Amino acid sequence: MKKQLAIVGLGYVGLPLAIAFGKKRNVIAYDINEERIKELKQGFDRTQEVTTEELISTSASMEYTANQEDLSRANFIIVAVPTPITESKQPNLLPLLKASEMIGKNLSKGSIVVYESTVYPGATEEECIPALEKASGLKCGEDFYVGYSPERINPGDKEHTFTNITKVVSGQNSEVLEVIADMYGTVVEAGIHKASSIKVAEAAKVIENTQRDLNIALMNELAIIFEKLDIDTAEVLAAAGTKWNFLKFSPGLVGGHCIGVDPYYLTHKAQKVGFHPDIILAGRKTNDNMGDFIVTSLVKQMIKKDMPVQGATVTVLGLTFKENVPDLRNTRVIDVIKELEDFGINVQVSDAHANAIEAHDVYGIDLIPYKELSPADIVILAVPHREYLVEGWGLFEFLLSEGKGIVVDIKSKLEKMECPESIKLWRL
Repeated sequence: MKKQLAIVGLGYVGLPLAIAFGKKRNVIAYDINEERIKELKQGFDRTQEVTTEELISTSASMEYTANQEDLSRANFIIVAVPTPITESKQPNLLPLLKASEMIGKNLSKGSIVVYESTVYPGATEEECIPALEKASGLKCGEDFYVGYSPERINPGDKEHTFTNITKVVSGQNSEVLEVIADMYGTVVEAGIHKASSIKVAEAAKVIENTQRDLNIALMNELAIIFEKLDIDTAEVLAAAGTKWNFLKFSPGLVGGHCIGVDPYYLTHKAQKVGFHPDIILAGRKTNDNMGDFIVTSLVKQMIKKDMPVQGATVTVLGLTFKENVPDLRNTRVIDVIKELEDFGINVQVSDAHANAIEAHDVYGIDLIPYKELSPADIVILAVPHREYLVEGWGLFEFLLSEGKGIVVDIKSKLEKMECPESIKLWRL
């Protein structure tokens, strides 16, 4: 039976996936956002993950649609919708369950549904399958089948892309596993790893980012210690990094839709089975509190320089969760901004990549083009977009009142030795 592929969810994960397959075969590319579909048809990707050239070159094989009934023509469906957390840091499976219900309403016998969204081990079988069965009236394992293949998209990374990263796949039985492996094998050049079960594949995904989260938490804790010891963390890491087996992680704000979210999926499941994951949650607590630490450290620097705190003007450069992407999801820069405002500090924010409408709608922040910023007492390089680094220290002299004040370089990307004498540099 010939496989008609459909991708559900055309965000940071789903669109690169659809484009890769679209170079080989016809793809029904579905997203609930009609405006998103319109933009893609016009050759524009607001996530900046796919170029206009790629969109145009694959347009003949891509059927962009916001009509869920178009999915009824597909018999191999890949689900790439967000799996966020709630305000109480619990898994929010609502987008995934809504997508499953929609797919179920349009599911035909013999179809395979593969989930790429990050979940806790067991979620595909415990949550998604019942939703598919209820909406379709079909029986999983008899009328249709499921698999899980964790996404490994790194927003803004043009080196490690979908096609050149080893793809982990799993299926509910050996026959389905082979079909899924063959499908992904048509586009993934780096090879396929066949997991022994869906739960293994789910667990593999969720610990990838948990491991990174814990390593960054260690660096953040070291940065706190070294601040108290008056030692430059970046210099310590540069020295330690000369050892062949030293893992090169850096301190910083940990946000985004993966590292700052995925560990909570694992801890949720662990607690449901009666185990309290102390180390993972301790790492999360450390990383979630870094905004407060950064602002507290800054206020101490201001007091040492006899700078008034209340009423001071601080410019924050960068709002996205990481450099060189427009992705605002779960950005922890907002923690810094809110803490500054709690001290009575006037905050103005600029970002070279973020969408101004989204920043206002999601965070209530009005972005200001950096050339229109008022002179500031302090500039915080929160997100080191390439546009800021190219201009170097001259940019910060321009943004500071009379070219002097404090610069906070959260990720230590500015050259310390080139810092002007009129500027006090503080970094994690």
